[in-house]
Amino acid sequence: MTSQEVRLCGLLLREHFGEVVEKVGTNLLKGGTQTLRNIVQETGISVDLHGTCVFSPGRKGRGSPTEYQCSSNLILKILRYPRYIYTAKTLYGDTGELIIEELLQRGHVSMSNIVKVVADRLTQNMEEGHSMNYKDVSAAFSKLVETHFIQRCPPMASATTIANPSTAEAPASTAPAPESFPNCYTVPNVTLIGQGKRQLEDPEEQSVAKKARMDTETHGDEGIYWQVNFDRFHLHFRDQAIVSAVSSKLDQTSGEIVRTMLRMSEVTTQPKAAHTKPLSANEIFRSLPTAYNIPRQVLDQYLTLLVDDPMEFVSKAGESGGGMYSVNLQRALANLARATLESVVQERFGSRSARIFRLLLKKKHLEQKQVEDFAMIPAKEAKDMLYTLLSQNLVQLQEIPKTPDFAPSRTFYLYTVNQLSTSRMLLQNCFKTVANLIHRRLFETTNSKRLLEKSQRIEAILASLQAGGAEPEQLTEVEEMITAPEKQQLESLRLHINKLDSAENQVDETIFLLESYIQSTASTV
Repeated sequence: MTSQEVRLCGLLLREHFGEVVEKVGTNLLKGGTQTLRNIVQETGISVDLHGTCVFSPGRKGRGSPTEYQCSSNLILKILRYPRYIYTAKTLYGDTGELIIEELLQRGHVSMSNIVKVVADRLTQNMEEGHSMNYKDVSAAFSKLVETHFIQRCPPMASATTIANPSTAEAPASTAPAPESFPNCYTVPNVTLIGQGKRQLEDPEEQSVAKKARMDTETHGDEGIYWQVNFDRFHLHFRDQAIVSAVSSKLDQTSGEIVRTMLRMSEVTTQPKAAHTKPLSANEIFRSLPTAYNIPRQVLDQYLTLLVDDPMEFVSKAGESGGGMYSVNLQRALANLARATLESVVQERFGSRSARIFRLLLKKKHLEQKQVEDFAMIPAKEAKDMLYTLLSQNLVQLQEIPKTPDFAPSRTFYLYTVNQLSTSRMLLQNCFKTVANLIHRRLFETTNSKRLLEKSQRIEAILASLQAGGAEPEQLTEVEEMITAPEKQQLESLRLHINKLDSAENQVDETIFLLESYIQSTASTV
């Protein structure tokens, strides 16, 4: 793990859980697997790990202390939480959004528990006299399980297996592969009858009612916990990126054809596969949305166009069934990563440098004179641009000697671009950028902490007065507690924070593309 990843993980933990959790998490990331006693001694504080750690029996055998290890992958996924929630909302509405939000916040939850919580939250936002039925929430939950966006947690290791580490099952924090856990996507028969309840105004009455429900109600799913399947969300994001690239490169109809192919093969294709399962043109034609109304002959022309396109998003795998076609996932990710690298070079160094970079990606190895000729750039400018790219590690220089003595006069100097290593370098730069954005946001909010707290107090007072039917004069009087300069300062702060949040989401999209490309190359090695 690099220093940039450790720094970013620390900032994410501080922003979401506070400085204590940041200190513990950073210590585990730097020091590796440790016992609870060592953690306390190193940090000098009590420990709350907030679901970002995995634990396992001690390596010294029976009776040895349990060891903890912090997962940087789980921490970095916090960056993508808004995207997971928004995707669930887009696909399954407000109910799906709240289910994923609760699972992300709480880590592992039983179905009955989350159905009641989500129903209560939805009921709270409904008009008086309306409420959310448990059956509707359960149906949305089942759809998320059916499409593999949610999966069961693997069973916890019992006392016997803990005593014998060699037979212990995977920790609950680890997302199991579907084939390794047969009931991973099986929804239990939960006896839930009723509707969501509104929050009681009296906190004591609310606490008593909640305790009574927790003590007496059983629903048949005790001991079965659920978690978000991050890999399934990532496959959805990858498919969206591929469809978007095809649509922008060709047209909307081509993108819809590729979307249909990806949707048809999402269950049958392994997550790390280089290609989707081959589909016949007849199957694709029958599965296309009726709104497009594409004739069969036109579909064949589009498929031929996609196969012949230099981007190679779609490849032909046979002639049966009107032609067998598959989406080349690995090639698509490589092209998306390549486009990202070219965009970065163009933004930082200009269009001429991007032309040289693109030329080297295409031709693989070129001498300086060849670069000047192919790119049609004057020698002095081409030399400066090549050296600038070389100094930033975006371009590499390869020496090929004619003789064993490596004499400069008898050596070829070839410029080249290693897309994989350049992607890894850019990924680290992205981690550094996100860390800087978070650090800036923390700085801005800390400097304006007093003003933000004052604004929150006034908003709470206004909400209370409005609920109690206060007069407009009272509301105006409370609103005037914030002066005009303070309102202007608050508006400026919110605008700045929104820009930082937007930039963070955009950088995370780049991180996702680069990580997906790097993982796809690792799976084929």
